[in-house]
Amino acid sequence: MPDTDRVAERITDPADPRIAAFVSIRERDLTGRHNRFIAEGTVVLRMLAASAAGGGPFTAEAILLLENRLAGVADILAQFEDTVPVFVADATVFNAIAGFDMHRGVLAIGMRQSPQTLEGLLSTLPDEALILAACGLSNHDNVGSIFRNAAAFGASAVLLDETCCDPLYRKAIRVSVGAVLTVPFVRQGTAGNLLAAIEGRGFALWGLSPRGETDLDDIPPAPRTALVVGAEGEGLPPAIMAAIRTARIRQKPGLDSLNVATATGIALHRIASLNGLV
Repeated sequence: MPDTDRVAERITDPADPRIAAFVSIRERDLTGRHNRFIAEGTVVLRMLAASAAGGGPFTAEAILLLENRLAGVADILAQFEDTVPVFVADATVFNAIAGFDMHRGVLAIGMRQSPQTLEGLLSTLPDEALILAACGLSNHDNVGSIFRNAAAFGASAVLLDETCCDPLYRKAIRVSVGAVLTVPFVRQGTAGNLLAAIEGRGFALWGLSPRGETDLDDIPPAPRTALVVGAEGEGLPPAIMAAIRTARIRQKPGLDSLNVATATGIALHRIASLNGLV
């Protein structure tokens, strides 16, 4: 059981082997290495703890804190199993370990346990669901933002094709304000395979594009809706645009398009409102 009185281990040497995983994480993020990742800040640590305590797919391997942050996160630390070590260091040692200053004194090495497959995730979705499918998103800020939007507007899952960047990259997690750890996701396969699997589960597919054939406000409500978005600049590939229904967001003339994260937020809110999710 989690320990409500965690004893932290003091680190005085940045070369201490106990915190080797935290060293130089600016240069070598841990995504893709045994499903490990960096969690930064109190909000993300709290979501990581909630997943760990609730039997979710994420937990912590180790936690590193500035010494003056220990008391303030005691309630969060109590949610982790007592096998998860907690380390503290002063500012000089901490910054020598981390190599960057975006952490606000709170870092953890997270672990994703047994990632779901596409079919496995689709099989768990409710009969009435809104999901987001992304193709070719290579910007970590945008990926983090769409997860935050998905959480805000009740999306049941985010599905990414294999060309999207990893949402467990530390910047994506930070921008998502931890939503990457709460919204179920998979990153797998080609865009074509992704959309075929979604359609096979009875979802109405709507591609979001400035060239969309239907106004966003005219998308009809449906028990299962999948919003499909593409990369900045190129947008959705022509083959996908031709294969599914497409919608556009009305905007004043003179501007090519909205940022994909902004457009996704608008569209998710509209579809969630139509289907009574918000």
